[in-house]
Amino acid sequence: MYKSEELREISFETNYLSNAKSSCFIKMGKTWVLCTATIENKVPLFLKNSGTGWVTAEYGMIPTSTDVRTQRESIRGKQSGRTQEIQRIIGRSLRASIDLEQLGEKQIIIDCDVIQADGGTRVASINGGYIALCLAIKKLEKSNIRYKKSIIKRHISAVSCGIIREKPTLDLEFCEDKIASVDANFVLDSDDNLIEVQCTAENGVCSFEQMVTMLDLAKKGCKYIRQKQLEAIENSW
Repeated sequence: MYKSEELREISFETNYLSNAKSSCFIKMGKTWVLCTATIENKVPLFLKNSGTGWVTAEYGMIPTSTDVRTQRESIRGKQSGRTQEIQRIIGRSLRASIDLEQLGEKQIIIDCDVIQADGGTRVASINGGYIALCLAIKKLEKSNIRYKKSIIKRHISAVSCGIIREKPTLDLEFCEDKIASVDANFVLDSDDNLIEVQCTAENGVCSFEQMVTMLDLAKKGCKYIRQKQLEAIENSW
């Protein structure tokens, strides 16, 4: 059992699929997510003729990723509010990592498919999605001389935290998440600047001191995740 200030075991396997522009299979403990990137030579209508690109994300859980089979959302005919919320945080986080104007009028779609869920699926999707995005962009830059400078402008990583029995805890498993009085997700860059924070007091309130303690834990966790991400990116070529 890992300690409250430690991350679960984390690994990244790149080039997992041959058909995708790039791919990354991330494991954070028993949470496994397959992240892939697709590059399209078009942008959403609201960006047409703007000279600016776009990055978006799609997220889903396979039916047997949890203990009880979950019906596919395609069968239901619509996405749940939870799915839409997670897609948005992944998309926002990944867009913060690149220069959209430098990308030009291209759209990069990051697909995040949860194979197995044990807490922290959204942060795992961001961490694996960032690697898939970087690898796709590096391939794009190598194949096109128009890119005079790197499209990637900052490194991002993400981790969950919570308060369990008054104790700040890093990288929650599902069994911890469901009893946490406070549940939080942090997305940081390599300078520890905040890109996104989601924090909810599930039972009671979250004090300022607790928030600061969780942020300190998140900084330590993200520093380690960044090291693993960089190793995965460097070893993928």
